[in-house]
Amino acid sequence: MTCAIGIDIAKHTFDIAKPLERDKYRTKAKVANTPEGFKQLDQWLEKHAEPHCWVLMEATSVYHEALATHLHHQGYQVCVINPARIAKYAQSELRRVKTDKTDAKLIARYAQRHLEEMRPWEPEPESIRQLRGLVRRLADLKALAQMERNRLDVSAESAQASIRIHLEHLDGQIALISKAINDHIDNDPDLREQKQLMKTIDGVSDGTAATLLAELGSPLRFDSARQLAAFCGLNPRLQESGIYRGKSTISRTGSGRMRAALYMPALSAMTYNPVIKAMKVRLAERGKTGRLVVCAAMRKLLHLIYGVLKSGQPFDPIRALAH
Repeated sequence: MTCAIGIDIAKHTFDIAKPLERDKYRTKAKVANTPEGFKQLDQWLEKHAEPHCWVLMEATSVYHEALATHLHHQGYQVCVINPARIAKYAQSELRRVKTDKTDAKLIARYAQRHLEEMRPWEPEPESIRQLRGLVRRLADLKALAQMERNRLDVSAESAQASIRIHLEHLDGQIALISKAINDHIDNDPDLREQKQLMKTIDGVSDGTAATLLAELGSPLRFDSARQLAAFCGLNPRLQESGIYRGKSTISRTGSGRMRAALYMPALSAMTYNPVIKAMKVRLAERGKTGRLVVCAAMRKLLHLIYGVLKSGQPFDPIRALAH
């Protein structure tokens, strides 16, 4: 049987578990999530695991990335899974105890029972990681600036001077990071080409293209536009049982950052993009309105983006409408 290791990872530490016979486990707890801790893990794996062993961990913010990269370089088969899948698996077992140690055992159990579904994880190119860092920093700075603007409207006059100074500093940082993002993309031939193709689609701006490239990496790593939509949590979720027909919603089991990044471009595309505008009309004729139409526009926009990147050709609304 192929070896399976489960790792429950947190910001500062991680726990390890390997299934044994008769529902027993070999474990190691509270290993430091640092290069020194990675060496301890190497020693543990050399003693208790085979070279072809699968190592499964959850995608936990950015805390898993360094460890996953290290294990990949060590030659292990690494799989990084959506935490929602492990949470659902835990619910199916009616689990009553939750600790880091039991979570590691749960992940190991899931890995052992789903080996055929495992897909190997690979580290992203450094250019994508750097871009993601810049894009997320820009989003944080814009959120801080908006908070300060909101405070300015309601603050006492004695505090307004301080807020304005902080806003001036934030605006300077926003301009600096925005320039760094543009320069980073322009200096990378692949990123520059993908951005140019995306921007041929009505509704996709510089900022939207940068966010998509940062959060998706290479969109073509997905086998289809449907897979891409599922990654973003924009795939439909039907609720039917017997004669019951519930409302259709989106799954939301995916990147919230991507959905947030696509919301305003989708609104713009519903007005200015002929393909998405025509789709809006068709949905309206079927009685669909509001959020459902916006979600459909977001999903359609993703399909168009995938199409231009897959073909390497600029967006052609006439050709798209014909399909």
